[in-house]
Amino acid sequence: MLAALTLLLVFQLAGEVLAHSFALPIPGPVIGMALLFVALLLRGGPGENLRQTSGQLLQHLSLLFVPAGTGIVLYGERIAAEWLPLVVAMVASTLLAIIVTALLLQALARRRRDREGVR
Repeated sequence: MLAALTLLLVFQLAGEVLAHSFALPIPGPVIGMALLFVALLLRGGPGENLRQTSGQLLQHLSLLFVPAGTGIVLYGERIAAEWLPLVVAMVASTLLAIIVTALLLQALARRRRDREGVR
């Protein structure tokens, strides 16, 4: 478990270093996650240790929402002052995510039907 956590943190650190070095507008952890994804693709998937550790982290995902809740309390006045753009952004991003997911599902289902039809 320690090796898997270390691996995850190393990729996050690499993402942070890249984000700061090149002044990228993407958060370091997102870059690190993309790097980890590429590494796992090249490697053929995660090992059992990384799979178990990731599963454990996902079981306790709700703990990661504590900082977000704290931020809401800390910036309550600003949120109250700018509630309309925030609501519009949340609704629009949710609708966009649903639309993209539906289109992707349709494309993948069509692709699967085409493959099964060829066989």
